[in-house]
Amino acid sequence: MVETHYGAIWEAVADALPDEVAVVQGARRYTWAQYEQRAARLAQCLLEGGLGPHARVGMYLYNSPEYCETNFAAMKIRGVPININYRYLDQELAYLLDNADAEALVYHSSLADRVARVRGQVPGLKLLIEVDDGPCADGRHDVAGALRYEDIQANARPAARIKPEGDELYILYTGGTTGMPKGVTYSMLEFTRFFYQSYPTMFGKPPLESTAQLLDAARARAAAGSPLVAMSAPPLMHGTGCWLGMMAPHMLGGATVFLEGRGLDPIELWDTIARERVQQLIIVGDAFARPMLRALDAEPKRWDLSCMQAIISSGAMWSLEVKRAMLEHLPQVALADLLGSTEGGMGQSLMTRDTPDNETAKFALRPTTKVFTDDGREVQPGSGEVGMVANGGMVPLRYHKDEEKSARTFRTINGQRYSFPGDMATVEADGSITLLGRGSNCINTGGEKVFPEEVEEILKRHAAVEDALVFGEADEQFGQRVVAVASLKPGAQATAEAIMAEARTQLASYKLPKRLVLVPHTPRAPNGKADYVTAKALFAAAAP
Repeated sequence: MVETHYGAIWEAVADALPDEVAVVQGARRYTWAQYEQRAARLAQCLLEGGLGPHARVGMYLYNSPEYCETNFAAMKIRGVPININYRYLDQELAYLLDNADAEALVYHSSLADRVARVRGQVPGLKLLIEVDDGPCADGRHDVAGALRYEDIQANARPAARIKPEGDELYILYTGGTTGMPKGVTYSMLEFTRFFYQSYPTMFGKPPLESTAQLLDAARARAAAGSPLVAMSAPPLMHGTGCWLGMMAPHMLGGATVFLEGRGLDPIELWDTIARERVQQLIIVGDAFARPMLRALDAEPKRWDLSCMQAIISSGAMWSLEVKRAMLEHLPQVALADLLGSTEGGMGQSLMTRDTPDNETAKFALRPTTKVFTDDGREVQPGSGEVGMVANGGMVPLRYHKDEEKSARTFRTINGQRYSFPGDMATVEADGSITLLGRGSNCINTGGEKVFPEEVEEILKRHAAVEDALVFGEADEQFGQRVVAVASLKPGAQATAEAIMAEARTQLASYKLPKRLVLVPHTPRAPNGKADYVTAKALFAAAAP
């Protein structure tokens, strides 16, 4: 089963390219041989701690080599790595650990106070392993009984390799926009197969069909002196960063590079790309691209970025104007805008200097992707009808421990199983789709449906606007009314009235926000996704 299990593929890469670089963060650099051995030592510790096949290993970690190694180690024992948002406090952390049936937790010491408070609520935890990054807020530096990560690396023997059997699982937890985290569960076999077949096609390459092809491609790049180097700007705790910034590049023998800072610093980002000769950069839409672009505009000749080949975005709107501006600085780069979610990939838009006319939120569908109405009819191209995007390719098995939500999201139509993550779209005459937004965020005002992302895009077209979020507010007459918050670009000046006046020329009146509040920063999570809860609180606080 080597060809259909990430961990086994990475072991094969380490054997084939032992001296190539695998992981970089600042001064820390690990070759593939070192990376595989560090993961194997951690795997041995997990085995000695009583974990085995299908055991869940929590990763309460910031971007770091230890995150990669823990992810790899869990796979080495045929276990399941469990991502945990490092912003989670006690309630969410305890819920996720219990919901996932976590038996081990690897965490940064700066988060130790939260771990100490919840450990008694998760009786299934057998093993705590602490990665030293300094004390946490209350001065605590460790948790009683926890093992030190570097002690394991210094003293443990590497675990013997365990052959996958094909029944392994992969689970990624996603918070969504409401409710507690939910675990999207995949067959590891199908999950791995999807990525080694689809990842090369993001860049116009044919799909790969075997480990032998993967290794041949990796050896060829290394022999030519141009091994793949990828960097994830968003956190690994989210699928976009983990899958595209680390797991898929590693499958091709590539190195993954991390920033040392724990926020988006565009200066550090461009410095790191130039120093490490990064070829593929992972971002999340305009939330990342706008500050990156501002740094390039301010110092266009500061960095040698000729190494860059692709910027890949997923998870948030990446506007056409920002893409065009990015290509002015990076004319050789392909911009891949992916339509997908934790529940599966559905389409993509690829833009280069030679093809600059793609529309914002317009995507070419994968062959297995459809758009259906609520009653199960397929939306016909050019009809103008709005439907829900359905992924029929790599479909998760279920949501962990949530049969009701699983039944709503993973459905069978005409004998084909689909995932319905909630994205609404129209199908254009040419077969492409125009994404309207997530149905759960749709605003119903006086019987009219308004998708926030469409309005946000219009607001962000104003020359002074940096970012914006649109949402519904309860209204006695119309049920809901459209309102918004927006932030201005550094040094820019504009009134809410002026921004609204320009938007009025581009939006139907019922879509126009009835009130716009300017805020210092538009709230977003570390992965760039909208934080509507905080946005609504900021809006309410500014109420007259």
